[in-house]
Parts: sequence; C-alpha cells; structure tokens
Amino acid sequence: MSTGQPSTTLEEQPIPVRAKLAATWTSFMFLYAYVDILNFYTPGTVADILDGRVFEFDLSQTFSTAALSLVAIPISMIVLSMTLPARASRATNLAVAAVYVPVTIFNAAGGNYLYFYGLGIVLELILLALVVRYAWTWPRGRVRCPAPR
Repeated sequence: MSTGQPSTTLEEQPIPVRAKLAATWTSFMFLYAYVDILNFYTPGTVADILDGRVFEFDLSQTFSTAALSLVAIPISMIVLSMTLPARASRATNLAVAAVYVPVTIFNAAGGNYLYFYGLGIVLELILLALVVRYAWTWPRGRVRCPAPR
C-alpha cells in the first residue's frame, strides 16, 4: 500500500566526462584568476606594477602577450573539452594538464605569502590531477565485430 509520500532519495545522474573536464578547467581558471587578483592586496605589489615590474619581469608587450597566452590555454580547454572529438580531447587534456603542473608550481616562486600561494597551488594541482584522472579513465566504447556469415 502506497502512502503517497514522495521518495527522499535523490536520483544520481551520470555526468559525462566532457562536462567533468569543462567544469574542472572552469574551476581551475577561477582559482588561477582569483589568486592573481587577490595578490594585488599583497603589500608592494601594486607599487611594483606601477613601476613596471611583475615578480622579476619587466612589464612589456612581450610579458603581457606571454601572460595572456599562459591563461588562454586553460581557458580554451573549457570549450575544447566539450567540442573536440573524444580521442583528441583526451590527449589534449592529458598534455595540457601535464604541462600546467610545473607552470603552477613555478607560480609559487617569489611568493611572500606562503600560506596564500601554497593553498592556491595545492587547490590548482588537485584540479589538474582531476583533469588527468577524468581524461585517463575516459570510458571506452565496445568494438562491435560483424556477425559471421
């Protein structure tokens, strides 16, 4: 006999690998951007920028182009994860995540606020590890052999 009570169990919907990858790259980019934005509150950072220096680098068109390129790649991974063919998406995600591990670690160099940069880097590395895991374990379709005649 049914009591008419609604079920309290939520239905678990499978999440496609492409959506997991795009969401992970989106989270990575939010962290990447916010660590940079919050860094402006570190004493001396804005003064250094106004003097034409970022970390050890002179502000120039070359620096700005390199910085834009550095963020454009993971930004592009959001759309590429959703649109590339599966094999190309898997390979691209594995390659870009692998390249961004040392890039992310390098971002700790020269950081005065160890806990701040440490937390940002650890969180970014966790997200990159998720990208590698999702791409590496991408489900494979079954190959159908033609029926014998």
